[in-house]
Amino acid sequence: MANTNGAFGLRPIGIVGQAANTTGMTEYRIAHGNANPIFQGSPVIPLSTGVIDIIGANAGGAVGLVGVFWGCEYISSVSGEKIFSNYWPGSGADSNHPVKAFVYDNPVQTFVISAHATMTNEATARAHVFSNANFHLGTTGSTTTGISAAQLAVGTIAATAALHLRIMGFQEDPTNLEFNKPGIGVIVRLNNSFNSPNGALVAGTPSTTGV
Repeated sequence: MANTNGAFGLRPIGIVGQAANTTGMTEYRIAHGNANPIFQGSPVIPLSTGVIDIIGANAGGAVGLVGVFWGCEYISSVSGEKIFSNYWPGSGADSNHPVKAFVYDNPVQTFVISAHATMTNEATARAHVFSNANFHLGTTGSTTTGISAAQLAVGTIAATAALHLRIMGFQEDPTNLEFNKPGIGVIVRLNNSFNSPNGALVAGTPSTTGV
């Protein structure tokens, strides 16, 4: 029986240490001229121009993540109406008003993300806990649903600390129990959060988006 999980990007589920999940987000800005679609559940990076953008490569790029995009608000350049959307379409905003982005940016926030490939079996999967991984299709998504297509790239799992995701465990889900099939829900946190107090990460430039 196949797992039911498809791709949905990063979905917030809790806080490290089992503290209460307040589902809190911070408001950021997207540049009016940013033609890169940003989907709900997409990992986003900070730019040196004071705005956010989608990660710079399908696997994640080299810039630390500011968090996970969950939606935006802007004034339509066509109708003049306020638009609330779960994704940024890459155009359509009145340049006289800000494009507000809402981002899960707590560095100890945990997320669930689906594995893009089989993890062989449960014993092999459990041995990956506390390892790191990058994204599969981290920059893409559906313009119909607005949902990110990002998944955890199983083939990238390694001890390398520079990889964007830290594996914390697996979601207990009766509809996704087959470790020998794609779609297992992996609990992760952002391994290189820009908001972590390590002082080592810097914002990228607009050219780092690469998409």
